[in-house]
Amino acid sequence: MTDTEGTGWSYSPPGTLLGALERGRGLGWAYAMADREAGVAAVLDCLRRDTRWDWGVDERGDYHAYLIRELGVPIDPLLELLDGPGEEGSERAREALAPLALLGSESAREALRRHVREGEWWQETLSFLADNWPAHWWEDLGPDAVRRLGGERPAHWRSEPWLSWRELLPAREAAPPARRELRITPRTDRLLAALADPDTPYRERDEAVRILAERPAVPVELLTLVPELTTDGRDGFGVRGLGGVGRAVRRLGPLAVGPAREWAVDGRHWLQWLGVRVLAEYGGVGDVPRLVAELANQWEERTWCGPKTVADGLARFGPVAAEAAPLLRRFWQLTPHSYERPSYLKALHAIDPGAAAPLLGESLWDCERDARLYAVRHVPLDGRLAVRLAELRDSPGEYDELREVAAGRLG
Repeated sequence: MTDTEGTGWSYSPPGTLLGALERGRGLGWAYAMADREAGVAAVLDCLRRDTRWDWGVDERGDYHAYLIRELGVPIDPLLELLDGPGEEGSERAREALAPLALLGSESAREALRRHVREGEWWQETLSFLADNWPAHWWEDLGPDAVRRLGGERPAHWRSEPWLSWRELLPAREAAPPARRELRITPRTDRLLAALADPDTPYRERDEAVRILAERPAVPVELLTLVPELTTDGRDGFGVRGLGGVGRAVRRLGPLAVGPAREWAVDGRHWLQWLGVRVLAEYGGVGDVPRLVAELANQWEERTWCGPKTVADGLARFGPVAAEAAPLLRRFWQLTPHSYERPSYLKALHAIDPGAAAPLLGESLWDCERDARLYAVRHVPLDGRLAVRLAELRDSPGEYDELREVAAGRLG
């Protein structure tokens, strides 16, 4: 796969050690444990670059931390990233080092504490540690943090640890209350009339849609206007729906299903996708073929962002959506966008529980916490899987809800 641009690498095949690790799959964990020397080399390769499809939502930190601990992988590449000049690299390093510290690595713990005292990205690191570490691991860093501020206000002063350290900060004069300019909101009928008038300026139409989208009751009359509620395309991103259209339509829920069936086969991509989203959330059994066709089209085009929405919709129909199962399994195996993988797992489990059983087992080692949590709720309690549940229950690196669910399953 050559999905990455300007990085000098492409994803390895998903059935290989490196390809599975790059995607954060449990299969990568299994391969690495089976050949530990190759596993160490592959993990080091993944630590040196960002293998996430979308760094904003795809998870890797916990996954890498567990692998580092189990394989005894040197953490030098992460330490170099942590203290390096790149903010994204430093962020990626702390996301792996913080759980690694919880798993018992003193080197990881001290490196992060030192970065707070001396490093470039110290405020972001401090906020991350306050969110993920017990308080007694970071509360003594207060004097060093205040010293580094040099009298300036903290970047994240409304959150921890600064809420706990308010007495350490110099007193500031209270800011005068902001003056709010009151605006008389137009009546709904006037807004609809403005939207129906093709001569209404673009910005006024955009504002009208946004106001209607926030009304306690979105007027159903808006649905007939939706196909024409578009941008003017002058921003360089092409013609698409106005900002509030999607929110307004989805708030109408089942009332939008009828028009959505027409939109879903429209030639305009933005309108077609809006129709598909409505059908996925509120459509009936008769809409399953259209959703399956959309999923097939996304597979042909290797669309990694979006199949999650269709998968969540198909999961509502269970075995009735059996035709989608092969496509969902392909997405689950191949996608580099790990954030979407839990949705494929849930849909497959709803459609064909027997066929999904091996995927549930693998997902106990997945990089995505939602995948692990779903697997913890549904895997059979036998042999190796029960042992894994006990590991998750007792792991200081796991988040509380997952540990509680694992404890409940194990009694």
